[in-house]
Amino acid sequence: MPAEPSQSFHASTIVSLLAERVEQAAEQPAIHFRSGGGWKTLGWREVADDVRRAAAVLVHLGVEPGDRVMQFSPNRYEWIMADLAIQIARAVHVPVHASLAPAQIAYQIADSGAKLVLVAGAEQAAKLLEYYDGHRNELPAGTRFLSFDPCPEVSDRVACLRDLALHADESLGERLMRDARDRVSPDGLATILYTSGTTGEPKGVMLCQRNLASNALGTLEAFQSEPDDLRLAWLPMSHIFARTCDVYTWVAGGGQLALAEGPDTVTAFCRDLHPTLINGVPYFFEKVQRYLVDNGLADQPGILPLAFGGRMRAACSGGAPLPDHVAHFYNERGVFLGQGYGLTESSPVITAATPRAMKIGTSGRPIPGVEVNIAPDGEILTRGPHVMLGYWNKPAATAEALRDGWLYTGDLGEIDAEGYLKITGRKKELIVTAAGKKAVPNHLESLLKADPLIEQAVVIGDGRSYLTALIVPNRDALAAELRRQGHEIAWPEALHHPAVLSLYDERIKARLACVSQYEQVGRFTLLDRPLSIDHGEMTLTLKLRRDAIYRNFADTIEAMYR
Repeated sequence: MPAEPSQSFHASTIVSLLAERVEQAAEQPAIHFRSGGGWKTLGWREVADDVRRAAAVLVHLGVEPGDRVMQFSPNRYEWIMADLAIQIARAVHVPVHASLAPAQIAYQIADSGAKLVLVAGAEQAAKLLEYYDGHRNELPAGTRFLSFDPCPEVSDRVACLRDLALHADESLGERLMRDARDRVSPDGLATILYTSGTTGEPKGVMLCQRNLASNALGTLEAFQSEPDDLRLAWLPMSHIFARTCDVYTWVAGGGQLALAEGPDTVTAFCRDLHPTLINGVPYFFEKVQRYLVDNGLADQPGILPLAFGGRMRAACSGGAPLPDHVAHFYNERGVFLGQGYGLTESSPVITAATPRAMKIGTSGRPIPGVEVNIAPDGEILTRGPHVMLGYWNKPAATAEALRDGWLYTGDLGEIDAEGYLKITGRKKELIVTAAGKKAVPNHLESLLKADPLIEQAVVIGDGRSYLTALIVPNRDALAAELRRQGHEIAWPEALHHPAVLSLYDERIKARLACVSQYEQVGRFTLLDRPLSIDHGEMTLTLKLRRDAIYRNFADTIEAMYR
C-alpha cells in the first residue's frame, strides 16, 4: 500500500516551492550550464531575479492570468527560466517538443489558443514564421513571437526577451512573485502538454499546480534527497519526465542542477561535475553498456562508476521498458539503476525503484501519495493528487480516461505480494521507442497508404532504436510507374531492385515529411504478398492484427534491425 500523503502533497504549488527555496538558499549555487565555452553557475537569488524579470516582460506584452504561452526551444537555462516565469505570471505553459514539424506545432498553437510563442532563436523563428505566413487562417489572430536570442532578420516580428529583460520593471516582477505565491491555487491549471492520441491527433494533457508539486515531492520522498545532490539533466524538458523529475524536484528539494546539451555530452559532463543523480531512457543506459563491452572495459574494476563521475548514487530509467540485462549490468558494477513507470497524465511518476526498494524486472513500488490498482482485465489504474485534470477541449477522451476518480492508463500490469508493479503489455496501440519517443503507428500508416504505390503498411519500432515498416506495394500502380520511367522490371524481382527501392524510399520520405524526426521510417521491406485474413493478419473488419504480423514476419523484421 502507498504511504498516506501528507498535507504538503495537497497544498503546495510550484510557485510557492520556488519562493521557499529562494528564501532558504538565496546565496547557494543552484544551476550550472555551458556558456561561452565554459561553465556558468548561478545562485538561487540570481535565478529568481531572472524569473521575475521574465515574468514582468510577459505581463508587459499583454499576457494575463490563464493565457496560454507556448515555448518552442531545446533545453537551455532560459527554458527553465521561462517555465517558472510563465507560472509567476499566472499563465499556462504549453511546451512544444523541439523536434516537431511546423504543421504539428501550428496545430498545438491553434488548439491551445496560445497568445504568445517563445522560441530559442533565429532558426526556430524562421521555421515557424514561414509556416505561419502560409497558414494564417489556421492560427489564432494576434499570436505574438518572442525569442531568447536576437533574431535580426525578423526583429520587427520577433522581439528579444534578453533585450526586454534589461529594461524590465523590477517592482512589477517582485509584485508578480508575491501575488503568485498568495493567489495561485493548487488546483490552478499550470501546463498543457500535448501527447500522441490513438488517432494521431495530439491530446493536450492538463496538469495543475497540485499535480506537479505533489509528484515532485513524492519523488523526493521516495529517493530521500541529500543536501549535496547534483542532478545532471539532459532529457528534453518539454517532456514531463525531465520537467518533474529533474527541474521540479530540484526546485522542491534544493541541491544543484546541471544542464547537458544531450546524451553525447553526458559522460564528459559527469567527469567535470561528478553528479549524484541522473535520469535517462533505456537506450542511453544500454548505449553506455555497449560501449564498455565493445571496448573490453566492462569488467574493469570501478570503470562504470568512474564513467558517471564517481559520485552517482541513483540512476533512474523511464519512458520505455528497461531490459533486465541492462539493470543487472549496472547494479552488479556499483551504479544503482532502477526503472520507474508513469504517464504524462500522471505528472508523470506512478511507481519507481529506489536504492531502498528495488526488484529487477519490475517498475518499483508506488511513490508516496500515489495509489495503484489493477482492473479485472489487467489494466493499471492510479489515483491521487498526481492525476491530471483532463484533456484540453476533449471531454469525451477525458471521460474515457478518468472514471470514478481513477486514471485508466491503458497499460497492463501485475502487482506482486511485495507491492512491486510489473508492466506486462499495452492496451493502447502506441509505439514507444528505446529512447522513450512515442509514435502512433496507424497514423503513420495512413500517411504512407495515401501514396498510390503503397497498398498496405505496418510500422514497427516498440522498444527499438528506430522505426521500420513492412510495405505491400500496389502492383498495378508500381508497374505503371516503372513503365513511365522506362524500366522493364518483372515481379517479384522488382521487390529487391535498386531502382524500385530508391523509388519507395523517396515516396516514404515524402509522405512522412509532415511528422517529426523520430517518427521517420529508418528501414523498410517490400512484401511479396498482401496481408490477409487467411493468414490471420487482419480481422474480418480489415484491421491489422499486429501480433500475428509480427510472428509471421519475425525474420524479416529482425533483418531490418541488424
